[in-house]
Amino acid sequence: MIQKIERPVSEFNSELKLKGFNVWQLEADSQATRIYNRKDFYKICLTTGKSIVHYADRSFEHEGTILFFGNPHVPYSWETLSTTYVGYTVLFSEDFFSASERSESLQHSPLFKIGGTPILKIDEAKRDFLNTMFIKMIEEQKSDYAYKGDLIRNYINLIIHEALKIQPAETFEQHKNATGRLTAVFLELLERQFPVETVERPLQFRTAQDYAVALNVHANYLNRAVKENTGKPTTAHITERIITEAKALLQHTTWNVAEIAYALGFEYPTYFNNFFKRMTDTTPTSFRETMV
Repeated sequence: MIQKIERPVSEFNSELKLKGFNVWQLEADSQATRIYNRKDFYKICLTTGKSIVHYADRSFEHEGTILFFGNPHVPYSWETLSTTYVGYTVLFSEDFFSASERSESLQHSPLFKIGGTPILKIDEAKRDFLNTMFIKMIEEQKSDYAYKGDLIRNYINLIIHEALKIQPAETFEQHKNATGRLTAVFLELLERQFPVETVERPLQFRTAQDYAVALNVHANYLNRAVKENTGKPTTAHITERIITEAKALLQHTTWNVAEIAYALGFEYPTYFNNFFKRMTDTTPTSFRETMV
């Protein structure tokens, strides 16, 4: 089995922050998989070869050409099984994609929807057309054209519309250890929400039910899986991680308690105060004062 080598490339991170997108050809990367630290980038991959994609608690094995849609809120991994593996990848933020007034939120797209089927089988004719779209995006990315961002958004939209015409592949298989994989996915999704960087972007998932909905499973099943594999219920993991983040924000930021409460998803500061005191036997203000 040949597995894609993972290596961080911070220089591409800075480029993404400036432009909101990046596109490249896979065969030029020598099987390297880029890792992006930010949580808000969507990915579309057109690949030809033999591979296994693990997406949430499901696995998909395929030989040939596939089109993959990656949602930053759903953990996934990719194993390359063939000695030759070619294709293209485009990475973009929702802010970049939604710059056009006609663009809807990617969260509403069935291709990126959490709990959906993000992999499509592509025939040779469709592959040639999609190859052209990626090549054009690469050319525009290198150009000095002032409106190249608009052109690239159009190409991304064309790819999405072509994909919507295709029925999703239904050859997903449950992982052999479904509860173990679901637990790993939950823990990774939990961690992807942190650190909290701005008050304007609060936690998206606050409860066990939130995570269950995001992972397209029943809350009771998620809790059983997590408790079976970790010894602790889902709520305990969420609570511990929020408390850890709350302490970090109180210690390392100048945000007031109300701002921290909202950033952590609490509707009212009093709810956060009561939660923090219940978990730590002290108030947020008292905790901050001890850190000075």
